[in-house]
Amino acid sequence: MKKHLSLFKALLLLKNEKEVEKFLKDICTPSELRDLQERWLVAQMLEEGDSYRGINEATGISTTTVGRVARFLNDENYGGYKLILERVKK
Repeated sequence: MKKHLSLFKALLLLKNEKEVEKFLKDICTPSELRDLQERWLVAQMLEEGDSYRGINEATGISTTTVGRVARFLNDENYGGYKLILERVKK
């Protein structure tokens, strides 16, 4: 049986923003891609100190989504948001 490449390893093979965009557009529905983009925007805005309500008013993203992103940013142990936010600062 052929060994399959994990999604995580496949992402590591992408070389630039355009390749990431093409891959994500193939693998995600438009709604899923929009959700990912919204979550990333919320994480950046939270990191900048914006309030839940301020984010909601500026973007139309629900406070439920903002709260969910905040929980993963601040309380969960995965650290993915923090890892990339730190790299963006450099």
